[in-house]
Amino acid sequence: MKTVQSVQSVQSVPTRTVRAAALAALLAAALTACGGATGAGHSQDAAADQLAADPLTAVRSAADITGRTGSVHTSTELTTESGTKKASFTGTGGYDYVRRIGRLEVNVPPGAATSGKLAEVVLPGTVYLQNSGAQNSGTKIPEGKWVRLDVRQLPDGNLVSSGTTDPASATGALRGAQKAELVGPETLDGTALKHYRGTLDLAKAAEATGGRGADSLRMGAQTFVVKEVPYEVWLDAQGRVHKLVENFAFAGVAGSKDPKDQVKVVSTLTLTDFGKPVDAVEPTADEVYSAPPSAPAK
Repeated sequence: MKTVQSVQSVQSVPTRTVRAAALAALLAAALTACGGATGAGHSQDAAADQLAADPLTAVRSAADITGRTGSVHTSTELTTESGTKKASFTGTGGYDYVRRIGRLEVNVPPGAATSGKLAEVVLPGTVYLQNSGAQNSGTKIPEGKWVRLDVRQLPDGNLVSSGTTDPASATGALRGAQKAELVGPETLDGTALKHYRGTLDLAKAAEATGGRGADSLRMGAQTFVVKEVPYEVWLDAQGRVHKLVENFAFAGVAGSKDPKDQVKVVSTLTLTDFGKPVDAVEPTADEVYSAPPSAPAK
């Protein structure tokens, strides 16, 4: 899996088995084969929100305004491209901004080293992964068990490595918007929206987000080779995010800055059903896999 060496070089995950199942099962396998302030205001405050006239203010405010709706449902698409190899991951789920927890289910593309779906439960600074095809991929994680990871164990902060970008992190990145221009009014699924494009800085987004919810953004800022991340976002009259596209890139060959060695990742997020309850529960201790201690060296 040399093409994703920079995303795989994790030192603090306890065992090779866990790394293989939790970190590389999606993004790495497909390529080789082919928060913080997330809405502390409550939903009743959302009625007063309006889209700002200034494009940069509108974009930077979008994460907080979206969070004040209380919850969202989402569909995701994440495409990765490295040379002639390309893969696409799709998923569905939702995020509860009040309880600060979300759940996503990601479809593993054909040709990957694992199979089935990846279930993901996200909390600020933490991600739980459960791979329904783990037993078929040669890992030793018992069926039905979850793997718990601190996102700081992942070089990209789990912004892309599990095949999706969770709604809190994706919209939170907009707090670091540095440029924003209004492309024009557009209608998506019958809703009148304003379409903006520009670039964002993940490090500045992490500063603006703060707390454990900023961990993913902070790690991504350190890992991705393109520091001015291009984005496009569609906002409604209240300033809520309906669609968001972010373009990331990392070095597929360790230490290389050559554009041909870059892995390009396009993350697309579509948000619907604002305020509709989300079914997301943190796995219990009994449901989480604990790797057995390594045998002492002889």
